[in-house]
Amino acid sequence: MDPILTTLSVLVFILIAFGFFENYFHQKALSKIPIRVHVNGTRGKSSVTRLIAAGLRGGKLKTYAKTTGTTPRIINEKGKDVEIHRLRSASIGEQVKLIRYFSNKKPDALVIECMAVNPQYQWVSEQKIVKSTLGVITNVRPDHLDEMGTTNEEIAYSLSNTIPFDSKILTAEYQNFKPLKKIADKRSSVIEQSDISDIDENYLNNFPFIEHPENIALALKVCLSVGINKRDALNGMLKTIPDPGSLFIWDIKNKKNKCKFISGFAANDPSSTKMVWNLVNSRFNNKSCIFLNTRNDRRYRTVQLMELVLKDIKPDLFIVRADNIKSMLNNYNINNDKIIVFKMDSSPEEVVNKLISLNDYYILGIGNIVDWGEKFIKKLKEHM
Repeated sequence: MDPILTTLSVLVFILIAFGFFENYFHQKALSKIPIRVHVNGTRGKSSVTRLIAAGLRGGKLKTYAKTTGTTPRIINEKGKDVEIHRLRSASIGEQVKLIRYFSNKKPDALVIECMAVNPQYQWVSEQKIVKSTLGVITNVRPDHLDEMGTTNEEIAYSLSNTIPFDSKILTAEYQNFKPLKKIADKRSSVIEQSDISDIDENYLNNFPFIEHPENIALALKVCLSVGINKRDALNGMLKTIPDPGSLFIWDIKNKKNKCKFISGFAANDPSSTKMVWNLVNSRFNNKSCIFLNTRNDRRYRTVQLMELVLKDIKPDLFIVRADNIKSMLNNYNINNDKIIVFKMDSSPEEVVNKLISLNDYYILGIGNIVDWGEKFIKKLKEHM
């Protein structure tokens, strides 16, 4: 027999055997986690993952969670964050290793955020890796248009790849509900919507950060579905450690000047940003300021957010870090004293110095938080 053919045959056999044993041990790991909640959606995945896990802990379930938000993290059974340090780029194979890790902790429940964007990878994440006992789709918003589709209906079908078979799926989505229900019915899964009226407005004030009532209502629906009573779930959620990209409110001051800064960088698409703005604007009566931090490689997103701010939001003051936006600004009738432009090579300190020179504003930060944005936040915290 040809030695090359023999070698190839042996290698193929080894690969098949390896795949068989990998699948065997993965299925065994899944069997040790009775409740598996897989959270997908366009916005709010990390926040909802954390809220669900905290609510389940409030019901005395030993619960672990994993998020892939601003920075990937494991949330242990005590609700504490453990940052994941990756040696290479993100891959859904990470979930396989983590499920094995979690199974060894003998949990009652695992809440895991979907880290896939590509529709095929989303399908693999659910149907081959997580195999959730309860699925969650937070919402359907325009994002990752190059991979998930250009219409809300296409994006809904993309997200529906994580709808489980013969199970239950919960969602806070109403406007684009039909595509989700269509796929759920095909997979013999029950789909239900959360109800924002389940959350008392006074309860929201108990959070030390701004949380969307839609996220809390969805997390509550999940907790109720696995048998946790409402009081225990809501009390547990108040102990949630927020994602680094959550809507924190900071008091910043410099001598006699005082302002409130709200970090809304996690909402980096127009639809979610508008929701954040509405939420923040309803809470404060001060003068309004938007700080937009852009990226040169996301020009289309800069155009979208600039249009939202100048055409729709219309704050009292608009501060933007961007290059080559003069032509965009000329399209809008805006007074020069209402806009301040920093070039992309501006330092975080320059922008922070401008912000702390303001008085009696609430400042909403939007756009990109990675790299420069993280340095900006670090510098801003020096004036809290």
